[in-house]
Amino acid sequence: MIKDKLLIGIDPDADKSGIAVKCDLFTKLSNLTFFELFDLLSSYKETRENIEVYIECGFLNKGNWHKTNGSNSVNAQIGQRTGANHEVAKKIVEMCKYLGIMCYEIKPTRSKVNSDFFKQITKIEKRTNQEQRDAYMLIYGKK
Repeated sequence: MIKDKLLIGIDPDADKSGIAVKCDLFTKLSNLTFFELFDLLSSYKETRENIEVYIECGFLNKGNWHKTNGSNSVNAQIGQRTGANHEVAKKIVEMCKYLGIMCYEIKPTRSKVNSDFFKQITKIEKRTNQEQRDAYMLIYGKK
């Protein structure tokens, strides 16, 4: 078993969640479906001892912040997508507990990070999307 600490940040999404995996030797950013994520976590659990997963849990924020000045239909669609993402976050927490992996539910508090700023602070030059950057920011600075 590999003993180096493995940090995993997850920005849950109903379609594909943003995933950031960081160890001393590497950093990997990707977008995975729910079951691809299950396979990834299962494989890490088999080969590593020290895994910490940080999950952005928007359901920890209170309030109806998704309401816009748009139509009721637009507000309903936004609410539906938000609720679906919240449920995925809850299921990922449940998945980690099922697999026996230490996980932390993180309340979203920081604003989005754009690509240029992300490259500046992380030195990761590859192309990234918002979900990957959000996932990485959950583990940024952690040891």
